[in-house]
Amino acid sequence: MNDENKPVGNDPDGSAPDERPAGGPERGDAARGRELPSLQGAAPASGAPEDPGAPQEPQQLTGRQRLAAGLWPPRVTRAQLVVALLLFGLGLGLAIQVRSNNDDSALRGARQEDLVRILDELDNRTQRLEDEKSRLDDQRTELETSSDQAEEARKQTREKEQQLGVLAGTVAAQGPGITLTIDDPSGTVSPDMLLDALQELRAAGAEAIQVNDVRVVARTYFSGGGGDVQVDGKAVTAPYSFKVIGKPQDLEPALNIPGGVVQTLEKEQATATVTRAEKIIVDALRPAKRPDYARSSSR
Repeated sequence: MNDENKPVGNDPDGSAPDERPAGGPERGDAARGRELPSLQGAAPASGAPEDPGAPQEPQQLTGRQRLAAGLWPPRVTRAQLVVALLLFGLGLGLAIQVRSNNDDSALRGARQEDLVRILDELDNRTQRLEDEKSRLDDQRTELETSSDQAEEARKQTREKEQQLGVLAGTVAAQGPGITLTIDDPSGTVSPDMLLDALQELRAAGAEAIQVNDVRVVARTYFSGGGGDVQVDGKAVTAPYSFKVIGKPQDLEPALNIPGGVVQTLEKEQATATVTRAEKIIVDALRPAKRPDYARSSSR
């Protein structure tokens, strides 16, 4: 058989011949050897494990991460701690000063009727103090200019005794003033309301006060409840009558100011009537009580 008729590309056993590049086996290996260095620096394929020994590039931080890293953990020096303590003390002092200023200006939020009442009480108190000062100056002048200073001193002592007796309720008193009558048909007037009326009268310059048949003194107190009021432990019933000796021009406006005693009682369905008089008699008396331990220190 001729060679032209042999199958081309098949080995005697029927396997396919090796396909190698031109130049033989040595040339193909050399070509592959030249291509390997170019692949050593390439990035690994996706999903391929990274070499733990290979150097890693530093991770880039954002601005927020750098700020957080600078603030935490805190690095406090002694100088910073001293400055923080000084600033804390300064802030505390400023807060105390502001609060003190706010307390001094507490009247800014007061109602108009309250301001009127406060100003009226201050004017009356100032006037009473001026009158007392003038009276004491006159007494001093009489003592200094009197030919019989001993007799003048005894005279002033008797006058002082009468004044103290009026304040203590041991002697009767008379003079100009007002009468405050409180009618309480529904029994809603409480002891606190009567005490408020008494305080207003005292602040307006009342010198002697009598409630029904009880003499009011420095230690007088009100107790009980609406419709069952007691003055110094003695029961009093409506209508409640306050006999007050003092300057009528000061006493009556003090009760009738906006938001005062009269308006408060009217809100409780009670009726308050104020009457001026040129002569008010306060004749309810208190027994004179001798102190057990206190003695006069005058020589």
